[in-house]
Amino acid sequence: MLHFHKEGAVSIILASLVSVAIIFAADYFLKDHYWIMKGVQVLALILLIIILQFFRNPNRSINALGHTIVAPVDGKVVVIEEVMENEYFKDKRLQVSIFMSPINVHVTRYPMSGKVNFSKYHPGKFLVAWHPKASEENERTTIVIQNEVYGEVLYRQIAGALAKRIVNYAKEGEVVVQGDDAGFIKFGSRVDLFLPLGTKLNVKLNDKVKGNQSILVGEIV
Repeated sequence: MLHFHKEGAVSIILASLVSVAIIFAADYFLKDHYWIMKGVQVLALILLIIILQFFRNPNRSINALGHTIVAPVDGKVVVIEEVMENEYFKDKRLQVSIFMSPINVHVTRYPMSGKVNFSKYHPGKFLVAWHPKASEENERTTIVIQNEVYGEVLYRQIAGALAKRIVNYAKEGEVVVQGDDAGFIKFGSRVDLFLPLGTKLNVKLNDKVKGNQSILVGEIV
């Protein structure tokens, strides 16, 4: 059964109403121009389908609690490199960045179980998501989770040129479960993870990953 994310409720309702209105309006005003009428109606349906697929929220489970770090989102691995993380750790970390196109599922899921030690929203720019400065200059949220296996791991939701709203459910002090709904980023964006140096990855550049299915670090035991 197809599920939709709660953050899409308003957009889905509006898109449905607009699409229905366009279909009936085309039927009334363009009935003497059959192919034009059908073209307009098809475009209205395509608009609705795009909105529906963007807010889809597939059920995904993985039996790997505590022993792995999974991809927090669907997308493509566009960065793997050692960088200075200047906001929280203030030292070098291994950065793994996943770029989401508008056709990807945009649900953010917790990459591992543990306690939320840090959660902060930053207003900012809307550079394209793959821009090198997007991680530090774009609108973003920074979340740090700690558990006994991996210590502290930071992930950052980053708005892109099209993404104008980031939703973050993580609250400092709460205990979260790997794979649970952690938020949503609307219309194209990126998520960065900052891992301890020396972390052995199961992915490489340009790999496509799925949230709560692709194991970035560790193995199922």
